[in-house]
Amino acid sequence: MIPSPRSPKLQKSKPTVPVGHAIYPGSFDPITNGHLDILDRALEVFSSVTIVVAGTGHKNPLFTPEERVELIREVVAKRTNVKVDRWAGLIMDYAREHGISAMIRGLRAASDFEYEFMMASMNKRINPTVETLFMMTSEDLYFVSSSMVKELFRYGGDISSYVPKSVIR
Repeated sequence: MIPSPRSPKLQKSKPTVPVGHAIYPGSFDPITNGHLDILDRALEVFSSVTIVVAGTGHKNPLFTPEERVELIREVVAKRTNVKVDRWAGLIMDYAREHGISAMIRGLRAASDFEYEFMMASMNKRINPTVETLFMMTSEDLYFVSSSMVKELFRYGGDISSYVPKSVIR
C-alpha cells in the first residue's frame, strides 16, 4: 500500500542542523550558477564546505587555476563557512591529507551519472574513508555546464543568466 502524502511517514521532518565538513571538487572553469546551487544545498547538510579547484586534465581552460581560485573566493565571499583551495593531485589524496570524509558531486542529467559513478567507485578504492554524495542540480539549471558557458562566451553569446556577475567582468 502506498502511503498518503499526508502520512506521517512522508511529512517533512524538522530541518537538521548541518554538521561536518565536505569538499566540493571540480575544475570550475568558470564557476556557474549550477555550481552555486549545489554548494548552497550542500551547506544545508554540512556545516562547512571547501571548494577544491582541481586540475583541468584534458579540458581547454578559459581561466588559470589561480584565476579560478580568486574568482570563486570573490563569488563566495559572503558565505563564511566556505573555503576555496587549489589541488593539482588526486582529490582522494587531498581528502586524506585534510581528514575529509565526504565529497559532493553535482549531477545535471542522467548522462552525468555513469561517469560520476565510475569516478566515485575508483575514488572509493583509492580512499575508502570518503563517501561521495551526489546532488541533483535544480531543474532550472540542469542544462548549464562550464563547457557550454565557455562555448557560448567564445562565440559572443550572453552568459549572464548562467554565471555569477563577477565571472562576466
